[in-house]
Amino acid sequence: MEQKWPQEIWLVRHGQSAGNVARDAAEAAAGLHIQIAERDVDVPLSALGVRQSEALAMWFAALPAARQPNVVLHSPYVRARQTALAVLERLDRSELLAVQVDERLREKEFGILDRLTTHGIKHKYPELYEQRQHVGKFYFRPPGGESWCDVILRLRSVLDTLTREYCRERVLIVAHQVIVNCFRYLIERLDEAAILEADRAGDVPNCSVTAYRFDPALGKRGKLALQLLNFVAPLEQAGAPVTVGKDVPTAAKA
Repeated sequence: MEQKWPQEIWLVRHGQSAGNVARDAAEAAAGLHIQIAERDVDVPLSALGVRQSEALAMWFAALPAARQPNVVLHSPYVRARQTALAVLERLDRSELLAVQVDERLREKEFGILDRLTTHGIKHKYPELYEQRQHVGKFYFRPPGGESWCDVILRLRSVLDTLTREYCRERVLIVAHQVIVNCFRYLIERLDEAAILEADRAGDVPNCSVTAYRFDPALGKRGKLALQLLNFVAPLEQAGAPVTVGKDVPTAAKA
C-alpha cells in the first residue's frame, strides 16, 4: 500500500497578537473599530504572544528528534512568521527538508468589514449584518472579502501540495484561527454544522497545537488520525503552568 499523506501534521495558530489584544479591548468596550495602526498582515505578536511562541518552541524541541517537524509552512503574516521562527530556532536546521512561506495560509480576508467589531458591523452595515446572521459565517462573503468556503478552496490546494511534495514527512503549519478550523473541516471530513459547532465552543487558542498522525490501519489506504486538539504548551505564570486544550485518545480517528 502506497502512503500519500505526510506522517504527521501539526496545525498551529500564531501566538497572541497586538491585533488580538486590540480586538478584545474594542469588543469589551462595545466599540465600533479595532484600533490597530498596521495592515493586518503586519500586526506583530504581543509580549504574551512572544512568550507563548517560546513555550511552543520548547515543546517541539522536547520531542524525539525523529518526531520533530522537518517541513515548516507558515502564513506570510508577521505574527505567524514570528511564531514559526521561534520554533525554527529550536529545531536542527540541518534536518529540515523545507521552510516555506505560503500565501494560501494567510488570514481570512474580511474586505470592507476589516477592523470592525461585531457591534461596528451592525452599526455601519446593518444590511450586511443581517445577511451574515441569515446566511451564517460558513457561506457569508463580505464585499471584497472571503467566506469560509473560499478559504477551504485555497486550502484544498495546500493539501494537494502536502500529498505531492511531503508524503511521509513531518509537517508543521503555522497560520490563523480560521485556517486551523478549515483544515479540520477538510482533514476530518466534517460538515458545516460540525465545524461551526466547534467554532462556537470557543476560539482556537493562541499557539495551540492540533495534530494528526498517519495510521495505515484506517480505511483502505490509511488516514490521518487526530492526536491533539487545541493543546497549548505550558506557560509558566507566577510559578503555575497554564494549559488549554486536550489530548485526543488514539482511538479517536480523523
